[in-house]
Amino acid sequence: QVQLVESGGGLVQAGGSLRLSCAASGRTFSSYAMGWFRQAPGKEREFVGAISSSGSNTYYANSVKGRFTISRDNAKNTVYLQMNSLKPEDTAIYYCATMTSYLSRRGDAWGQGTQVTVSS
Repeated sequence: QVQLVESGGGLVQAGGSLRLSCAASGRTFSSYAMGWFRQAPGKEREFVGAISSSGSNTYYANSVKGRFTISRDNAKNTVYLQMNSLKPEDTAIYYCATMTSYLSRRGDAWGQGTQVTVSS
């Protein structure tokens, strides 16, 4: 079972950038597609984006396409979410998750989340 720990959240002004990290334990990290999800107050958790196990393919929600970039370093068991041009509506708890397919929009094992707050 992979365990996931997110970090890098914080408070940023609109238009700013943040990079989230998700560190995974276990030897099988490179076999998993990985995804980022978020949950804003009072809303359901939603898909943000995902990356294939090799890192060759990515897939994003329309709301973040062109602003967010997912990457991974399998040697470091880490997946990243680079967030640029942040908007107040990006405020949420961000979670990483393992996925069976980077196209599934569905997570399996989850981290504890990291808070991102974007001020206007």
